[in-house]
Amino acid sequence: MKVPRSLTDGPELVDLALAFPLAELVCAAAASAPGRTVSSAESCTGGLLAAVLTAVAGSSGYFLGGVVAYDDSVKVRELRVSQSLLDARGAVSPEVAEAMAVAVRSRFGSTYGVSTTGVAGPGPSGARPAGLIYLALAGPDRVAVRRLTGDRGRHLNRAGAVTAALELLLAGLEAGG
Repeated sequence: MKVPRSLTDGPELVDLALAFPLAELVCAAAASAPGRTVSSAESCTGGLLAAVLTAVAGSSGYFLGGVVAYDDSVKVRELRVSQSLLDARGAVSPEVAEAMAVAVRSRFGSTYGVSTTGVAGPGPSGARPAGLIYLALAGPDRVAVRRLTGDRGRHLNRAGAVTAALELLLAGLEAGG
């Protein structure tokens, strides 16, 4: 099978670990605290966060798995996000990001659950503009939610969400809570 030239033009697409150097720092932080584990629930990033985390050798020591909940029905069925929350706040909301992170942490029994939900683009989704993304990290002591705004195009919106999720996860691992 020949790899399309568009996927081999730059290191950012050839090696996810090179494209997202924070992934190695996350792996190192997790390794420095044995027993800490991570799971992911992804919507707008469609599994890219899990792919980036597992691109680093040693990730099997802390990454348990993830759920790609691109459609709302999967958020309800697999993550037990309440339909009433989705109806009231919409999938692209801080409350749903938090519910996804808490749910994936519980489902996998991990120390940390990290989630992404948003509008990758192109264009808006209803009243929500492209580039509006919410991330959440559920840990042993608290849940942190982060909001991203600004449309930089579908690829960069998704890549920016992964980078922000890695930053959130690294901060959680380093703080220990």
